[in-house]
Amino acid sequence: MIGTGVFTSLGFQLVDIQSIFPLLMLWVIGGIVACLGALVYSELGSALPRSGGEYHLLYRIIHPSIGFGAGIVSATVGFTAPAVLAAMALGSYLKAVFPMIDQTIVASIVILFFHAIHMKSIRWGTSFQIGSTAIKVGLIFIFIIFGFFTSADNHQSISIIPKPGDGSILLSSSFAVSLVWVSYAYTGWNSVIYIAGEIKEPQRNISKTMFFSTSFVMCMYILLNYIFLYTVPIADMVGQVDVGYISGVVIFGNTGAMVIGIGISILLLSTVSSYVYIGPRIMQIMGEDHKLLSFLKIKDNKNIPRNAFWLQLLLSFLFMATSSFEQVLMYAGISLIITTTMTVISLFILRYQEPLLDRPYRVKGYPFTPLIYLIVNVWILYYSFQENQFESFIGIGIVTSSVLIHYIFTKRNILL
Repeated sequence: MIGTGVFTSLGFQLVDIQSIFPLLMLWVIGGIVACLGALVYSELGSALPRSGGEYHLLYRIIHPSIGFGAGIVSATVGFTAPAVLAAMALGSYLKAVFPMIDQTIVASIVILFFHAIHMKSIRWGTSFQIGSTAIKVGLIFIFIIFGFFTSADNHQSISIIPKPGDGSILLSSSFAVSLVWVSYAYTGWNSVIYIAGEIKEPQRNISKTMFFSTSFVMCMYILLNYIFLYTVPIADMVGQVDVGYISGVVIFGNTGAMVIGIGISILLLSTVSSYVYIGPRIMQIMGEDHKLLSFLKIKDNKNIPRNAFWLQLLLSFLFMATSSFEQVLMYAGISLIITTTMTVISLFILRYQEPLLDRPYRVKGYPFTPLIYLIVNVWILYYSFQENQFESFIGIGIVTSSVLIHYIFTKRNILL
């Protein structure tokens, strides 16, 4: 989870919202919604423990065409696009430290590097992931702790107490659209579902992993954004991608900020790595189920789906060549909200259709837990369609066109 979103979102949120309480509530609400989603996915994943994520669940519960559409979304904007975004953000942070570098070239090299690593060996990839994640969490704790001890001359006078007008901001379209950025920052809370078939004791570990990790990350996100607002004037962060570096200059000075900027770049390496690792696994599962995509299921002698990795690499460069950072993030965020919303709806369908199915974990607070998740996400989508029509239509187009492809090809006996 921890990666691009939390280090890039605040600057764009500040374009429309500049009150402290609503800005922090974005991360509280986003975290609560992600925790609710994690509870729902825990039941679905423990009842139907096969890798593939939303693709497998929707294919199995609602209809193969819906699952196919979700699989295309997961493989493209679900994992490929976030990997590209993290690489682009990494390039932006490194450029802040070393102005002479080309951030697009950096992003391209990073994408190539991690495809090579994960295509070479599962052990190398997972070892890097464990090490870089430890560095990532440690860096954020250092940032938060030192941020609170910033000298009185450098920190901003802010209050988390609601002030008049904050209530209307919480119900505004700007707040709803900003939640797309926050939702994207929490993307990854459901990643365990994508490799459920490789998890030890999935019936027990899926629910524990998702709920506790999401709760932990929510606390870190709230504290980190508070530090950004505490250390830097709002005017200096509006519209900026590298808010972590800007805050780091205040906390650690120019030299220290360079170290932090490099540290955040290492953090983003971990994010790129995790998305590059998981994306091809979804393509592989789709290849197992569909004749037309059967080339994606092929594995080498190390159990690595190389063809799926090559396809993901091609898609990565396509994203970098055709879209800006904000565009990729918006249509990735909107598309993912659509697929997770459909997956939460599938819980009601599965409960109705298969009441006797073995469910090692049952979602707490049913039916209110999934209902609250659905209400918040439908509200976000409604205002997103109003405020960001182009990106919304891209997101809808990816889903609907994928469903139509499945329907047409299946009818002609090409796909299956």
